[in-house]
Amino acid sequence: MKIPVNDVKKIAIFRALQLGDMLCIIPAMRALRYAYPTAHITLISMPWAKSFTERFSSYFDAFEHFPGFPGLPEQSFDASETVKYLSGTQGRYDLLLQMQGNGTVINPMMELFGAARTGGFYTPNDFVANTETFFAYPDYGPEPQRHVMLMEHLGIPQKGLELEFPITAQDEQDYAALQLPVQKGKYVCIHPGSRGAWRQWPTEHFAAMADYCAEQGYQPVITGTAPEMPIVEEVISKMKHQAINTAGKTNLGTMGVLIKNSRLLVSNCTGVSHMASAFETPSVVISMDGEPERWGPVNKQRHRTVNWLQTPDFDIVKNELIDLLREETVPVSI
Repeated sequence: MKIPVNDVKKIAIFRALQLGDMLCIIPAMRALRYAYPTAHITLISMPWAKSFTERFSSYFDAFEHFPGFPGLPEQSFDASETVKYLSGTQGRYDLLLQMQGNGTVINPMMELFGAARTGGFYTPNDFVANTETFFAYPDYGPEPQRHVMLMEHLGIPQKGLELEFPITAQDEQDYAALQLPVQKGKYVCIHPGSRGAWRQWPTEHFAAMADYCAEQGYQPVITGTAPEMPIVEEVISKMKHQAINTAGKTNLGTMGVLIKNSRLLVSNCTGVSHMASAFETPSVVISMDGEPERWGPVNKQRHRTVNWLQTPDFDIVKNELIDLLREETVPVSI
């Protein structure tokens, strides 16, 4: 390792993004924890991520809410709160890793934390504190692999690219309390929602996929958050067969159990698709953002990603579904 274990007691990870983005760094966190087993690791992120650190307590020891910064669109910016926060971070960390993105906007801010060392991604010709600990952002490959490459640049061996999503006893209890009329492996999850309306596949296509699954003997379960209820109801209204509506009824943990026990997932949302990848639940992912190689699951056999912007053909998507449903078991090969 480039930085001796004895020199790193406190590590901070900066990644103020959403669920799908966070799940993609877990292989890197696994390698980091293995390399620095006794280090205290803090995630600096958005408020929702506190529960993420609790779920992944084997990799994170603490959480801190970052109050925002100009150029980061994920949350509002309050100058006084940001200045106050940064003044309190001085000298607290032996190593601060920027895992937010290519570093164009944020790398100068990393130096304001007052960490003994900073590292992470950078873009050539933009500011970088130290190329020994900063890695030229690899604008290629799956997102989990990019972060593992950063670890390798730091002299930290990779520990696989597999994603994870721990299920707790409370998750199982909460799921049981829902009393959903489904049997393990006998239903499919259809997740039509997405954070951006521009990334939502047409509802009539989701309805047709759900109907096909019903005709093959699988109970369609339409999933989503409470704000996604309208799009879920629109999908159900266009279906010929009966579906179970779980929109707004599940939390993150119960959604995990639901995906884990399902036969298959159909989605255009990276968050749930990465959960399916973690559980090795087969999935059909419709990529609406133009970056299927970056955000699509690593295992291309178990998870079929279709670039809708390049090939907007419903039959291509349906054929991937048909192929996956024909397979009793899908071998794992990453």
